[in-house]
Amino acid sequence: MTISDSPLHQPLAEPVSPRVAALMAAMTVEQKVAQLTGFWVDQGDEVVAPMAGEMLAGEATPSDRYEQASAHGLGHLTRVYGTRPVDAAERAAWLWNEQRRLAAASGHGIRAIVHEESLTGLAAWRAATFPTPLAWGAAFDPELVERMGRLIGASMRELGAHQTLAPVLDVIRDPRWGRVDECISEDPYAVATIATAYVRGIQDAGVHATLKHFVGYSASQAGRNHAPVHAGPRELADVFLPPFEMAVRDGGARSVMNSYTDIDGVPVASDPRLLTDLLRGTWGFDGVVVSDYFAIAFLETMHAVAADRTEAARLALTAGIDVELPSGDAYAAPLLAGLRDGRIDEALVDRALARVLAQKEELGLLDPDESEPPTAIDLDSPAHREVARELAERSLVLLSNDGTLPLDTGTAGPARIAVIGANGHDASALMGCYSFANHVLAHHPGTPYGFAIPTVAEALRAELPDAAIVSVAGCEVEGHDRSGFGAAVDAAASADAAIVVVGDRAGLFGRGTVGEGNDAESLELPGVQRELVDAVVATGTPVVLVVVTGRPYALAWALDADADARPRAVVQAFFPGEEGGVAIARMLSGAVSPSGRLPVSLPRSAGAQPFSYLHPILGGNSDVTSADSAPVRPFGFGLGYTTFTRTDLSAPAEVDAGGVLPVSVTVTNTGSRSGTEIVQLYAHDVHASVVRPVAQLLGYARVTLAAGASARVHFEVPTARLAFTDRRGIRIVEPGRVDLWVGESVADRESVATVTLTGDVHPVTAADARIVGTHVE
Repeated sequence: MTISDSPLHQPLAEPVSPRVAALMAAMTVEQKVAQLTGFWVDQGDEVVAPMAGEMLAGEATPSDRYEQASAHGLGHLTRVYGTRPVDAAERAAWLWNEQRRLAAASGHGIRAIVHEESLTGLAAWRAATFPTPLAWGAAFDPELVERMGRLIGASMRELGAHQTLAPVLDVIRDPRWGRVDECISEDPYAVATIATAYVRGIQDAGVHATLKHFVGYSASQAGRNHAPVHAGPRELADVFLPPFEMAVRDGGARSVMNSYTDIDGVPVASDPRLLTDLLRGTWGFDGVVVSDYFAIAFLETMHAVAADRTEAARLALTAGIDVELPSGDAYAAPLLAGLRDGRIDEALVDRALARVLAQKEELGLLDPDESEPPTAIDLDSPAHREVARELAERSLVLLSNDGTLPLDTGTAGPARIAVIGANGHDASALMGCYSFANHVLAHHPGTPYGFAIPTVAEALRAELPDAAIVSVAGCEVEGHDRSGFGAAVDAAASADAAIVVVGDRAGLFGRGTVGEGNDAESLELPGVQRELVDAVVATGTPVVLVVVTGRPYALAWALDADADARPRAVVQAFFPGEEGGVAIARMLSGAVSPSGRLPVSLPRSAGAQPFSYLHPILGGNSDVTSADSAPVRPFGFGLGYTTFTRTDLSAPAEVDAGGVLPVSVTVTNTGSRSGTEIVQLYAHDVHASVVRPVAQLLGYARVTLAAGASARVHFEVPTARLAFTDRRGIRIVEPGRVDLWVGESVADRESVATVTLTGDVHPVTAADARIVGTHVE
C-alpha cells in the first residue's frame, strides 16, 4: 500500500501475448518509437493546454510535423473531435480513412488510439454537456454517475474513440485552486467511490478510462496551478492515493496519467517509486501510463531536472510513462537520438511498447477494421438529457431557507419574478471548464453550441408560465461596472420575488474566473456581484440567491444568522450542465426537492485555506489562535423541503481489526412531503499511534422516503477504511476505540455509537481496496 514497502523498480521484461511478442520482434526501432507518441492533428493557435503555444513555437507546420510523426505509424491521435468544432459524421469518415493509412504506415497493421476529454461529457461539438465533477460529488450518487459514464463511452465508441482522459481523482485541499471544478470532493472515500463508478460505466462501453492526475496535484502550493507540492508520505498515502487505488484495484482502470507537479522536489513524471513501484509493483496495475500534455518536456523546461529532451525521455521512460501526449516532443526524435548514442536503453522502449501493444490488442486495434463510419450520430439523445437533468437536480445544495422556497406557484404565488445577475441569462455559466463550449468554442465566437441549454431565466419561464419573468443582468461576472445596478434594483422592487443568479465563468489560463490556470487569491464572489446582491436585498423584495460556480466561495455574509440583511434562501449549484437551468427552475418551483450535499466545506475566507474537514485537533479552532477556520457550512451539509431524523445507530461492541463493521441506522421523514436524505456515516479514531482526523466519512447512501416513512439503512464497512500509515510507513488498521455517528452533516452527531477494534494490528492488503455495499430496508 505504501511507497516505502514496495519492491524496487520492476524488471524491464514483462509477460506479453504471443501476438504482441511476435509484433515486437518484427518491428524496427522507428516503428517502436512511433507507437509511444501521440499527435495533435488539429492543434493551431488556440490555447487549450498549458503552454501549448510555447511548445509549438518555431516548429514546422502541423501538416509537415504530422507527416513526419506518422511515417511509421502512431500511438495516439489527440482529440480528433475535441479540438475544433467539427461535424461528427464528417470527422468520423476522415478518421476511418486515416486509421487505414496509419495501419499501413506502421508496417504491421497497427491503428492509433484516439483519445478525447470527457470530464463533463464527450468534449465534442453538439455533444451532451453533463454537470461538472464537483456536482457529481454533491449528488453523492455513484450509480447515476456510472450511467452517465456508460452513455459517454457509447458515444465515444461509436465515433471511433478508444480512451478518455477522465476522471479526475484529485482530492480537494484548497478552493483557491482553479481546477477544483474538475474534482469530486475533499473526501478521499467520496472521490474513490464516485470516480470508480465513472470508470466502470465508461469501460463497460468499451472505452478505457484514464485516472488523473497521479498524484498529489491538488495540494499545490498556495492553490496555484503547476505549483510544487509539500505533502509528506503519510498524507500522500492516506489522502491522495486511496482514490487511485480503488479505481485501479476495484474499478479495473486501464490507464493512468501523471501529475504535473513535483512532490518534495521530485517531479512525478520522473518518479519510478510512484509510477512503477507503487502503481505496478504494489497495486498490480497492468495498463498504460500516459503523460499529461507536455509533461515530459516540462522535465527540462519547468522542473529543470533534465538537460535536454533526450534526458527528459530517459527519465520519464525509466519512471514508467509509456506514452507521450499530446505529441512527440521527447519520445520522437530526441528518444531516437538517445537510442542511437547509447544514452537510452532500448529495453525501456520495449517495456513501454509491450504495454501499448497489449492495450491496442485489447481494444482490437491490431486487427483489420472492416467497419464503416457512422453517417449520422446523436450525441445529445433523450437518454443523455435525462441523465443530465437527474444528475443536475440531485446535485443542487440548499444552503439556507426561511420558507421562501419552494416558490408558492398557486393563485397567491408570485405573479412577477425578477431574474437578476449575469449568470441568470447566459448558458455558458452553467458549464464547466472542460465542457466543449468553454474549453474550445470560446475560441470560435459565433459558433452555436449545437444542443439545447436553457438559461435559468428561460427555464423559469417554461416552469412558471403564468408568472411574468423579467431578466436583468445588473453587472457582469467580472469587472467593476455598476451601471446596471439601477435597473436591477427597479426590477426587484416591482417584483414579488427576485432570483439573483451569481457566480463564476469557467475558462482556461486567465479566460474566466475558475478553471485550469484560473486560480484565485480571494474567495469573495468575483467582480461586484456581492454588491449587486446587497442592493437587491435592500429593496425588501424576497430574494433567493443562486450561486452557480466551479468552486465554493466565502458566503458568510449571505448565510450567517447575524448578518444585517441577507437573502431569504441560498442555493449552491456547481456548474450543472445543459439541464442545469431546468434543474434549478424545477427546484425553485418545488417540482423537485433539493437533495444535494456539500462535497467540500464552504469556506469562511481565503485566509483560512487550505482547510479540510479531515483536519486533526490542531487543525481546527482553539483558544490559542484568533484565526477562525470553521467553515460557514460543513462538509455534507444540505437542506431539503422536508426534514429527517436519524436514530438508533447500532454497531457491534467489538470487531476484529481486519474485519467488516456492520452499522445500521433508522432514517425517518418527519416532514409533510417526500424527499431524499443522504445518510452519512462518520467515524473518529479516538486514540492512535499517529495523529488522526477528528472526523472521517465511512459510508453514505441516498434514501428516498415518503412523508412519515422510515427505513433501516445498513452499512457494511471494511475496517480498512480506518487504515492509516504508521510510523514505519506501513498502512495498518490499529486496534482501539472508534466513535461513530450519523447526522445531517459531519458537524452533527445526531445518533452515536462506539466500537472497539480488537485483535492484532492489521496490515492492509490488496483485498481491502474493495467496496462493501449498503442496503436499505
